[in-house]
Formats: sequence, C-alpha cells, structure tokens
Amino acid sequence: MNIYIGNLDYKVTENDLEGIFADYGTVSSSKIIIDKFNGRSKGFGFVSMDNDDEANNAIEGLNGKTFEDREIVVNEAKPKKQY
Repeated sequence: MNIYIGNLDYKVTENDLEGIFADYGTVSSSKIIIDKFNGRSKGFGFVSMDNDDEANNAIEGLNGKTFEDREIVVNEAKPKKQY
C-alpha cells in the first residue's frame, strides 16, 4: 500500500519517515517530494508498505499525531490524476 504523509517539517528526511513507520511493520520505500526549482522539501512524502494490515495500522496510529512539532496527515495515497 502506498501511504501519503502531509504537513511534514521541511527538515524531515526519508530515513525519518522510514523510522516512524517501521514501528508498525516493514517499510518497502520512503520518499520525500522535493521542489525541483529550489531543492527543498515540499512538506509531503510517501511510504510504501507491502502488508496492508501493517499499513492500515500505521495510518490509524500516525494520522493527526505530532512529528517534529507538526501535526501530520497520514492516509492511503490516491492515484495521480491524468490530465
């Protein structure tokens, strides 16, 4: 399952994301989205977990929690819209 994480502090790294999600199960990958013009984090990212039960537990456990002084938004990622 691909999981969206929003409202991240700009200094959060992919390793930080992997670390908090690892408490809920095995993390396949983590990705912070970077602005291509200034090289800074856009404040959101994605984590992939192969086990849906672990992913759902992570979403339930982390959505609305404070991480690095910010209340993060965690939910199942929706497919990117094609225009």
